[in-house]
Amino acid sequence: MKKLLTALLLVVVLTAEAQMRVRTDDDAPLRKLHIAEMAIKALYVDSVDEKKLVEDAIRGMLEKLDPHSSYSTPKEVERMNEPLTGSFEGIGVQFNMMEDTLVVIQPTLNGPSERAGIIAGDRIVSVNDTAIAGVKMSREEIMRRLRGPKGTTVNLGIVRTGIKDLLTFTIKRDKIPVKSIDAAYMIRPGIGYIRIGSFGATTFDEFFEKLLRMQRAGMKDLILDLQGNGGGYLQAAVQVAEQFLEKDEMIVYTKGRSVPSQEYRADGWGCMRKQDGRVVVLVDEYSASAAEIVTGAIQDQDRGLVVGRRSFGKGLVQRPVDLPDGSMIRLTIAHYYTPAGRCIQKPYEKGKQKDYAMDVLNRLKHGELTNADSIHFADSLKCYTLKEHRVVYGGGGIMPDYFIPLDTTKYTQMHRELAAKQIVVQQNLRFLDKQRKALHKQYPTFDEYKAHYEVPQSLIDAVIAEGKKQKIEPKDDAELALTIKSLRMNMKALIARDLWDMTEFYAIYNEDSEIVKKALELLQ
Repeated sequence: MKKLLTALLLVVVLTAEAQMRVRTDDDAPLRKLHIAEMAIKALYVDSVDEKKLVEDAIRGMLEKLDPHSSYSTPKEVERMNEPLTGSFEGIGVQFNMMEDTLVVIQPTLNGPSERAGIIAGDRIVSVNDTAIAGVKMSREEIMRRLRGPKGTTVNLGIVRTGIKDLLTFTIKRDKIPVKSIDAAYMIRPGIGYIRIGSFGATTFDEFFEKLLRMQRAGMKDLILDLQGNGGGYLQAAVQVAEQFLEKDEMIVYTKGRSVPSQEYRADGWGCMRKQDGRVVVLVDEYSASAAEIVTGAIQDQDRGLVVGRRSFGKGLVQRPVDLPDGSMIRLTIAHYYTPAGRCIQKPYEKGKQKDYAMDVLNRLKHGELTNADSIHFADSLKCYTLKEHRVVYGGGGIMPDYFIPLDTTKYTQMHRELAAKQIVVQQNLRFLDKQRKALHKQYPTFDEYKAHYEVPQSLIDAVIAEGKKQKIEPKDDAELALTIKSLRMNMKALIARDLWDMTEFYAIYNEDSEIVKKALELLQ
C-alpha cells in the first residue's frame, strides 16, 4: 500500500512537472522553483503551510538583492500604508497606558470621540462590555478593538475623575487623519519652524497651509526640521522641495537598469523661493529617503544651508508589486541622485542585511557622530553645488554644511534607564491626572506656560523614587544633578504636549537643542 501511495505521489509531481515544462520551457529557473514547491507539498515528511512556504521563498529571493527590497503580508501592507495614506478608521484618541489602563491624552479635534464627549484624562476600561483594564491586554489588541470600519459603532466604558459611576459612551467610528507635520510655530520673530515627521499623501497640503499661515504672521526665514524623518512618498518630497526652488530647477533624478531615467524639476510656483527668505534644513543620521531628496535639492541648488549630521543614505527607488491576496513586494528598480549628481544611497553588500542595519551604530563606534575630524571623504566623491560651486560629497547620505556632534552626555545613563522603563511617562501621566484642570486654569495659554511654569520638585522626586524601587540609581551626585536638570526640561515638554499638542512639545524641547541653536545663529 505504501509503495502504491509513493508511486501515485511521484506521478502527481511528474505530471505537474510535465505541465509546467509545456508552459515554462524558456524559463528554466522558474521551472525549478515550481518543481521544488510541488515536491515539498506532495512528498515532504510533515505537513506544510503552502502559503508560508511561498512567502518564505519570496523573502529569501529578496534578501539576496538589496537592503530595501522587501515582502509584506496583507496586514503588514495595511499597517505600513496608514501613516502614508494619511488616515485610518477608528474612534480618534491619543492615548497612553498607565500601568494596565488606557488613559486618553487628547481626543482628536472634531473626531468621533470628541463629538461624543470623551475628554482628556478619561480612562477607557471596557470596549463592547469586554474589560480592557486590569487584564494585562496588549496595546495592539486594545487598538484592534477600538478600530473598525467607518460607520460602525463601539460602546466604551469610561472612568472619569470626580464621577463615581461608570460612564458609557456609544461612538460611531470615522476616518481619523494622520498628520505628518509634527510641529509648526514661530520660533523667533521673523523665523518660522516646521518639523516634518514623514512624507505622506497629506504632507504637502499640511506643509503649504502652515507655511502660508506663518508668512502671514511675519515669517521671513524658515527652519525646516527633517531630523528622524524616515521618508515616504517621492511626490510629497518633490512638492515640498518645489516651494523653495525656481522654475525648472532640478530636484532629483533616478537611474535604473531596466526603467527609463526620470527627472523631477520645480514648477516655479513655490511660495518660499529665494526672494521670500532664507532656509536652514536640519538632518541627522535617521533622516532618510524622501527627506534626503528635499535636503539634497536645497543644498545642491544653493537655496539653503544644512545643519546636523550625515543623513542615513537611503537612495533606492522601490516599486510596489501588488499580489492577488493583498500582499506586496517592494522591488528596488533605480537609484536617486541629487541635482549635482550625488548618489544618495550608501554602499552595501548584497545579502548582508545585518551589517547594513548596524551602520548607524558603527558610525557611532567609529566617531563619525561625535567628531567631525573623524569624517574623511575620497577625492573621487567630491561634487560641487550648482550655483556657488561649494564642495559637497557623495558616497551615501547628505553631509551637512555645519556639523553638530551628537551630545552623548546630554542624557545620563540614569535618565536613559528611567525613560526606557517608562517611569518618566508614567509619573507624568499620574501628575497630569491630578493637576490637568488646575494647570489649564493657571496657564490658559501656552505662552504663559512656557514663560512661567516650572516642574515641581515633588514630580522630580516621584520619578527618582520610582527609579530607586526599580534599582535605577545615580553612580554619584554629579550624575544625579545632571539627571534632574534634563528631567525638568523633558517633563516640562511632555506636560505641554499633553495639555496642548506636539507643536508645544517642540517649542520647549528645541530651546535645548544644539542643532536648532545653530540654525538660529545662522539666521540671526
